[in-house]
Amino acid sequence: MSENTAFAPLFHLGNPNDAFAQYFSGNSYLQPLAPAVANVTFEPGCRNNWHIHHASKGGGQILLCTDGEGWYQEWGKPAQALRPGDAVTIPAGVKHWHGAAKDSWFAHIAISVPGENTSNEWLEPVSDAEYDAL
Repeated sequence: MSENTAFAPLFHLGNPNDAFAQYFSGNSYLQPLAPAVANVTFEPGCRNNWHIHHASKGGGQILLCTDGEGWYQEWGKPAQALRPGDAVTIPAGVKHWHGAAKDSWFAHIAISVPGENTSNEWLEPVSDAEYDAL
């Protein structure tokens, strides 16, 4: 548990996600667990920008939800609520975002799927109007 919060995710909260803070609206925390596997924790209302995991073969991301309540949305599709025990498979090339519900902390294990010529492209923030409509 962090000294700054009473929220205690299944996996350690980790450190402030400063390296990627520019791609998040709100505060998040990152705890690496293994190569290409990390626990990401979002404070209430925090979400990442729209982004795409690119790969010429394979790639993408898997989210395993462990704590709290959150959201996942693919471009052009309705957002889906996330709760502990939910899993999301995100193929390479899909524009999407994920983050916490307005009134709940949220944590997921993020697994980078192995692939060839992989990269992440960070895009525009999820607007407050889009997020507030959830």
